[in-house]
Amino acid sequence: MATTPTRLDVSRREPAGTRSVRRLRRAGLIPGVLYGGGDEPVSFAVDARALRQALAGRGAVLDVALDGGAPTPAVLKEHQRDPVRGSTVHVDLVRVRLDRPIQVNVPIVLTGAESAPGVRDGGVLEQITHEAHVEALPTAIPESVVHDVSEMTIGDTLLLEALVAPPGVTLLGDPHETVIATLTPPRLRAEAEEIELETGVVGEGGEAGAEPAAEAADAAGDGGESTE
Repeated sequence: MATTPTRLDVSRREPAGTRSVRRLRRAGLIPGVLYGGGDEPVSFAVDARALRQALAGRGAVLDVALDGGAPTPAVLKEHQRDPVRGSTVHVDLVRVRLDRPIQVNVPIVLTGAESAPGVRDGGVLEQITHEAHVEALPTAIPESVVHDVSEMTIGDTLLLEALVAPPGVTLLGDPHETVIATLTPPRLRAEAEEIELETGVVGEGGEAGAEPAAEAADAAGDGGESTE
C-alpha cells in the first residue's frame, strides 16, 4: 500500500547552541532541518508527539507546513535518537518533487513463519536483512515490502530476488547475493544432543576413574594404619 502525504506543522527557529536545543526538548519540541529542492536549509522545531505520529509510516511523504504556510512535500532523511532513552533528538527532512522518483529504505515484513514446514519441524527462521532499499515516486513508496515464508523448509535461504515489489516500486541491491532470511536446523535439539554426548563421555570417564581413586584411598588408609 502506497503512502499518502501527512501534514506536519513546524515552526521556524534560528540555529542555536546546545542550551537552546535542550530548552526546546524540555518543552516537548524536537529540532530539525528542512533542506534540498534547490532552496536554502531551514531550521525548525516540531511538536514531539506530532512528529512521532507523522513518522509512524516508514517512508511516508510529509506535507511540511512552515509557520502555517503552504505545505512542501518532504521525506525523512535522518532520524537521530538518544542512545539511552531511544527518544528522538533531531530530524533532517529533505524536500522532494512528487513527479520524480526517490530512493529510501522500507521495512521487510515476513509473514506465515508459523506455517513454514521448517519452523514446524523445529527449525529457526532468522531474518538477516530487515530493510529494503527501494526507488519509487514519493507517493508510491510502500510502508513495507511483505513476503510470505510459509513454504520455507530447513536449509532454505531467502534472497532478495524472491521478493516482489509493489507496482511502481523497484527493489535496489544485488538480487542474487542479498540474503533476507535463513531457516536453520533446530539449535536447541542440536545443543541438547551435544550436551548429552559430552555428559556421557564425562560419566564414562568418571566411572572408569572410580576404581583407581578407591584403590588410592585404600592405600592411603593402609598406610595410615601401618604408621600407628
